[in-house]
Amino acid sequence: MFKVNENYLKLPGSYLFSNIGKKVAAYKEANPDKSIISLGIGDVTQPLAPEIIKSLHSAVDEMGKAETFRGYAPDLGYEFLRNAIVDGDYKSRGCDISADEIFVSDGAKCDSGNIQEIFSVDNKIAVCDPVYPVYVDTNVMAGRTGTYNPTTETWSDVIYMPCTAENDFVPDFPKEEPDIIYLCFPNNPTGTTITKAQLQEWVDYANKIGAVIIYDAAYEAYISEDDVAHSIYECEGARTCAIELRSFSKNAGFTGTRLGFTVVPKDLKAGDVALHSLWARRHGTKYNGAPYIIQRAGEACYSEAGKAQLKEQVAFYMNNAKIIKEGLKDAGYTVFGGVNAPYIWLQTPDKMPSWDFFDFLLNKANVVGTPGSGFGPSGEGYFRLTAFGSYENTLEAIERIKAL
Repeated sequence: MFKVNENYLKLPGSYLFSNIGKKVAAYKEANPDKSIISLGIGDVTQPLAPEIIKSLHSAVDEMGKAETFRGYAPDLGYEFLRNAIVDGDYKSRGCDISADEIFVSDGAKCDSGNIQEIFSVDNKIAVCDPVYPVYVDTNVMAGRTGTYNPTTETWSDVIYMPCTAENDFVPDFPKEEPDIIYLCFPNNPTGTTITKAQLQEWVDYANKIGAVIIYDAAYEAYISEDDVAHSIYECEGARTCAIELRSFSKNAGFTGTRLGFTVVPKDLKAGDVALHSLWARRHGTKYNGAPYIIQRAGEACYSEAGKAQLKEQVAFYMNNAKIIKEGLKDAGYTVFGGVNAPYIWLQTPDKMPSWDFFDFLLNKANVVGTPGSGFGPSGEGYFRLTAFGSYENTLEAIERIKAL
């Protein structure tokens, strides 16, 4: 008789946003007359920029002609996109990254879940707490996290690095040495970040203990402060200790078209084994590449017109973030984030449990957010709102909350 991967059975409940979707659907069914505003899931609402649409149309036309038709994409992605990425994201910031160290994919979520496959199951991971759930859940699926304690909502073999108001949401180096360190800055869910000098300390620490950093830079386009690094490769020594994940979802609105990439420097090695070759083998075996038309759309993001249009979209969402943050402050909430990221992280009133606050907002204001505890035990007592809604819905949602 066949057997299942029992590591999947260790996962508590459904994925966080699946749970939220079910609760909202049930509320809508019971209250069909209510107008629900969602500031929960981090999905964009603005349409694709005109330059991207133009590129998509052109690429679609190419696919309709025998002489310009494209089949399977190259393993690492098309060279035109990888060169644009290197010039636009790395050379422009003084980072030593080459095109053959870029692996184009269909999104950072997939890569953040799949990257753990190239590491031994007995590696110990360290995560910021709270944290994007995919980092931990995919390591659970791989059998790397030990046993789950439902009381503390922690895994026995995971090193948690608390990020709360008490430490300004900056993780401390863990007492136990990890093998793999997950960092996400600007951070999801807290919307906070660290300075380039603080990131340099993490690079130095990882090189010192022989750890690898999985660095999620999905929100780098929202950085507004000068002393915050857009890439970990701005730090000296990062080529020997860091893998960087990037996404086109939040900076260019590709949540529905799917595009991302991972950077694996050739200098990053475990002994004599280059991680670049391992990821290349995994990528070539298990992935057939992002569609040609989508990669052409990605290339358009780096054109002068594309960059200008995307800058306007980022500004649109960050204006929403300002509205949310200032509105919540006016209503008496303690809030964080919203400066270098499109997320606002607030403390629940009167130490209300975060799922109770979720129900309170849904029932009393018909506004959907994300309970902090869904991101880890240190997220309890906090709540995440996103700036990815429309301007009108953002204004309305904050007015409803202020009226409570």
